[in-house]
Amino acid sequence: MTALSAHTEDALNRARHRQSTALVMMGGGARAAYQAGVLSGIAKIAARHGLAHCPLPFGIIAGTSAGAINGAGLAAGAADFRGAADKLAALWHSLHANDVYRTDVLRVGVSGARWLSSLAFGWVTRRAPRALFDNAPLGGFLSELFEPEHVQASLDAGVLQAFAVTALSYSTGRHVTFYQSHRRIHAWQRSQRMAVEASIGVDHLLASASIPFLFPAIPLELEGHHEWFGDGTMRQMSPLSPAIHLGASRILAIGAASRQRPGWFDTVPSGGYPSLAQVGGQALASIFLDGLQADIERLMHINRLLSRMPEMANDAEGWRPVEVMTISPSEPIEAIAVEHLNRLPRTVRAFLSPLGGTEARGAAFASYLLFEPEFTQALLALGERDAAAQSDEIAAFLYGVVPETTPAPQEMSEVSQ
Repeated sequence: MTALSAHTEDALNRARHRQSTALVMMGGGARAAYQAGVLSGIAKIAARHGLAHCPLPFGIIAGTSAGAINGAGLAAGAADFRGAADKLAALWHSLHANDVYRTDVLRVGVSGARWLSSLAFGWVTRRAPRALFDNAPLGGFLSELFEPEHVQASLDAGVLQAFAVTALSYSTGRHVTFYQSHRRIHAWQRSQRMAVEASIGVDHLLASASIPFLFPAIPLELEGHHEWFGDGTMRQMSPLSPAIHLGASRILAIGAASRQRPGWFDTVPSGGYPSLAQVGGQALASIFLDGLQADIERLMHINRLLSRMPEMANDAEGWRPVEVMTISPSEPIEAIAVEHLNRLPRTVRAFLSPLGGTEARGAAFASYLLFEPEFTQALLALGERDAAAQSDEIAAFLYGVVPETTPAPQEMSEVSQ
């Protein structure tokens, strides 16, 4: 049998490496522009190593909320990572709030009136508004950009192993992961969370990205009937779990929580009693930003446990090692949002102003709605810088490229399915 050339063997090793590597992206509304910046930075790192237009370095993509939308863009263009990353960055570069939710005076005014009348006379009408904002434009936007058959084509070609989107059923409280896979996967079920094989479409993306209270729930078919679904980051206790169930042994997780986030709140004057936007910002942070870090901390704890009891680390017992690398904002996104609050549409500013959403201490809340180019471009640039700052680690983790100066080894994490 003819020996493989070094180039062919290297390509095969990269393919095997890619198949078991997953990308996990969480939500965060407009903050998800940061993820696109990181991906653009990773694509540039790949280009420097002669891998400019190769397939994605991730065989598995698991996305939630806005991370699901970013994941869909990558999954559809999985054969050309650089091209898919460039398209995603271009989308965020020119995005406006009215591409995501209605910002005209009539629509925002009607929504505000409905909320006020519901608070004052809801006991009479017994009709409550469904959400603060109408995100119908996002549905139309995604219908034009996202073609589900392209995801299936990526799976059929083998350049993508699996794509998963997670949403929360308001009807039953179940956390549901909808997935497509190149090979047959045994659908898993745990307490209040389950997996369902489905052809992922625009409605799945809209449901996963329906931020609670801000955007309306979406009906999706489940087990022969329809249930109402909202943002998948709610009650998502194990955001890394879907990727692991889909076969990942290595995970790159891109978060939207700043490494310096606690310090940001220390710099904001208390100003007396917290505004509704300030409370809302903390509530959304608990939904969008805390779950991933908590899951990673659990992995590290399990890793320490398994290091003392290595006999537990085997598939027969349901445990296996999973390497994890995370990339998160090096600067507080809230501080960047403060600089761009005046970019929100006037109607949205008028709506948020009584809640304190246009003040510095309410910037965390407003940042989820700041779908404006100045803000998203700043996050894209931050994501690229953060990827460049970890270029050696990223090249080693995703492509097996060993840097000339090997950095101190990072602790690897292990997890149970």
